[in-house]
Amino acid sequence: MVTRMVAKKVGKTRSAVVRGVQKTVTDALAGALHLNGERMSNVDTAWLHMDSDANLMMIVGVWVIRPAIRFEVLRDRLESRLLKYPRFSQCVVEDAAGASWVKDTAFDMANHLVIEKLARKPKGREQEALQDRLSELTMQPLDRAHPLWQFHLVENYKGGSAMMARIHHCIADGIALVHVTQSVMDDGVAPPEPEHHAAHHTGLDGAQEWVADSLVKPLAHLTGKALSLAGDGAARYLDLLMHPQKGMEHTLHTSAHMAKLALHAAADGAALVLMPNDSPTRLKGIPGKSKRVAWCPPLPLAQVKAVGKALHCTINEVLLSCAAGAIGEYLKAHGDDVADKEIRTMIPVNLRPLAKAYQLGNQFGLAPLVLPIGLDNPMERLYEVRRRMQGLKGSMQPVFAFGLLAVAGLMTKPMQTAVLSLFSKKTTAVMTNVPGPREKLKICGCTVEEDLVWVPQSGTVGLGISILSYAGGVQFGVVSDATLCPDPQNIIDQFAPEFAKLAAVSKGLPKS
Repeated sequence: MVTRMVAKKVGKTRSAVVRGVQKTVTDALAGALHLNGERMSNVDTAWLHMDSDANLMMIVGVWVIRPAIRFEVLRDRLESRLLKYPRFSQCVVEDAAGASWVKDTAFDMANHLVIEKLARKPKGREQEALQDRLSELTMQPLDRAHPLWQFHLVENYKGGSAMMARIHHCIADGIALVHVTQSVMDDGVAPPEPEHHAAHHTGLDGAQEWVADSLVKPLAHLTGKALSLAGDGAARYLDLLMHPQKGMEHTLHTSAHMAKLALHAAADGAALVLMPNDSPTRLKGIPGKSKRVAWCPPLPLAQVKAVGKALHCTINEVLLSCAAGAIGEYLKAHGDDVADKEIRTMIPVNLRPLAKAYQLGNQFGLAPLVLPIGLDNPMERLYEVRRRMQGLKGSMQPVFAFGLLAVAGLMTKPMQTAVLSLFSKKTTAVMTNVPGPREKLKICGCTVEEDLVWVPQSGTVGLGISILSYAGGVQFGVVSDATLCPDPQNIIDQFAPEFAKLAAVSKGLPKS
């Protein structure tokens, strides 16, 4: 009798302990999920954790503005427009399960808009001074005690002003930041009022729902709605992965179609994971802790369009071919043999409906494009670029890259680094090709004459290439690791001559 009573009491005690442990774990997880703020998505968390000594995950940009804009006027505009986006007044608070966006109760614009004085340069070399300062800022970490962005205003620059921007990638991707840029301009459209969501679930069920919302649903939804890579079949394929029982409900014909999609997806996934290494060049190696930035004057967009039309290629194919030629010429000028060599670049691919750009965050994949830098003939190189670009159409690799980033956001730092090294070990450059506004923008009555932006490089990638069209012009910019490429201006200087070669060929062709 006594034994049974003791056993019963011990059993109750054990159950109470188990329930207490379960409640402690559940409460801790629930607290981690909310942390008095909004939970950061897995993909955004991955970008937050990718900062390294060699590469900071900041999107950097430059505006050249005329006439000069006053500090107080710009500050008032940013306060009235930019702060309508909650992300720009929120700090990042990390915990064991990830990170959260938390309102900065001591927000001060003085921490985010600062006045810069450039080093003195002889007349005509002001851009060189601006490039030198931006190079320094690309390796200056943002203060994590405050929202992760900062603008640097040069009040007097070439008869006007210049503003350098630094925004951490965890806040938004390039497409979303284009929307932000538009909203702070004169006549810009303010973002919609934030939606009020129902309270989050707590405990383990809430955690599972959070993971599903931030990882699985975007893959299925964005593939079908925003990325026309494989038609709606891609969305059906991913839906089938999440709900395999649906496969039994389809006809034999549909099952065969899904099987083809599955094989296609498997091939694309394998191709992404098993990418061969790049050709070894001086642009690939172990980066240091300083960078260099350079850009060229704009090329007339109308000329680029005319050349593309004459050669039956797109504007993007023409520009990417010029970039490949410029890199090849740079390497040859340094005595390198580039015959039969090629380098892989990662190109961001938008995965969001443009109407949702105001929501910020990161919703893009990465498509690997191999540039044939070893082809001397500009026409041969152009058509090889076109062939490779067409080969990416219908690919699901950007979707897999998005999923990989989402998974990486759930991992510990060492595991995340190992996963993300998949890209950096096999990649020489990150390249963005952004179509900007057709007309020049105005801010506080002043005109934005030039608009340039670079996305960060990750891991050991040491080269970032930016091609931006704006107000009838196209500009080519490079940010490089100073150890691997100390003189990116010499790459920039080859871009216009490479375009001139294609233009000369196109003029000799009969009118179609």
